[in-house]
Amino acid sequence: MVNVIWMAMIVIGVGFAAVQGKMDVVTKAAFDGAAAAVTVCFGLISVLVFWMGMMKIAEDAGLMEKLSRLLAPFIGFLFPDVPRNHAAMGYILSNMSANLLGLGNAATPMGLKAMQELQKLNPDKHTATPAMCTLLALNTASITLIPTTLIAIRMNYHSAQPAEIVGTTLMATAIATCAAIAADRWFRKRLRRRPPVPKQPAGKSM
Repeated sequence: MVNVIWMAMIVIGVGFAAVQGKMDVVTKAAFDGAAAAVTVCFGLISVLVFWMGMMKIAEDAGLMEKLSRLLAPFIGFLFPDVPRNHAAMGYILSNMSANLLGLGNAATPMGLKAMQELQKLNPDKHTATPAMCTLLALNTASITLIPTTLIAIRMNYHSAQPAEIVGTTLMATAIATCAAIAADRWFRKRLRRRPPVPKQPAGKSM
């Protein structure tokens, strides 16, 4: 559906430009946008590599293990239906740690691996489990201590104070995380109160 929306926007934009005789503006905007995207990507590489290296050092130094023990009760509260020693827990922790540092690109692979592990615990492969929904909500509205990616983008565009957004970002993401957790708890309670759906006898249809 998203691909259809983007394609429609592109076609409509190009169509209006053609009708108004401004195809040169569209061509210039396309090339300028591509050049800006490459420039921004190169600016982000150094920051992402730095923080991913710091996370690797922290992992080798045992800090990630200590952080895991510290967050274990909290993660157990958020994911009560996932065994404590399951592989998904490690990927969930890595995903949350990357999001805390504002490394959305680094958090995505860990989130996908966590989803794959959670899928192994899923009795209905065509329906997301509550744990999957919780992970998706936390990954989308994760609290961010250091908005690394945004700071890198602001630095790339020569912001006078690229780190001034740390306080407001922390407050906004904290509120978003609390709202996501509250919504997740509410839907979990609602799911538990819902009566089980009776199975249809074999050979019969609605």
